[in-house]
Amino acid sequence: MRTIEKEGLSLERIIFIGRTYEEYIDMFSLSLEELKGKRILDCPAGACSFTAKGTKQYLDITASDIAYYYGNDELYEKGLEDIKHTASALEKVKEHFVWNYFNDVTSLLKHRKAALNDYYQDRASNPKKYIPCTLPTLPFAEEEFDIVLSAHFLFTYADRLDKEFHFAAIDELLRVTNKELRIFPTADLDGNRYAHMDELIDRLTAKGYKAQEMKVGYEFQKNANTMLRIIKGHHE
Repeated sequence: MRTIEKEGLSLERIIFIGRTYEEYIDMFSLSLEELKGKRILDCPAGACSFTAKGTKQYLDITASDIAYYYGNDELYEKGLEDIKHTASALEKVKEHFVWNYFNDVTSLLKHRKAALNDYYQDRASNPKKYIPCTLPTLPFAEEEFDIVLSAHFLFTYADRLDKEFHFAAIDELLRVTNKELRIFPTADLDGNRYAHMDELIDRLTAKGYKAQEMKVGYEFQKNANTMLRIIKGHHE
């Protein structure tokens, strides 16, 4: 696969894996009813099917990701490669995961491919819903959305993204929401709680936000079953 430099990031460095709409509902403790009529941002959205399947249910969802600087076909091929890589990698570390949401690796890969296909087809049909971005900066207006969802990026890569990046990215995600931000999970790739979580919550509280770690009904990676829910003060 050819390498194209976009925003200083080569395609080979992007892991393009997606979760399904159903996983999002469980990861973030959401329901279709509470999402109806809301302006929703998924960032970073990757190859997730949340926007695709949510749009079919008349939800107003925008997906944003650094990967979207690349074309749809390129990302689809990249996604297929990453799914194959995931299969071989998971077989070696299966004990680090909880196998109740997915029966086995084959079941997991089926869901990942379904998410990728849904993303690919929807981006082809609704390209304006897929907006490239480079956190910690977003190309959206202040309080443009009612709810912002951020999965498997912040906290997950605590070993590669420093505290300053995390805090700046969260500030930016909060800037573009009118009501709330939900981040899943609150653990890193080793299953450890984010080391600066208490400092972060104190910082958010001082700014007038209500921040709370909440257990959710989804656990695939062991100990990764909580989200951080941040509500703007005037919506408590």
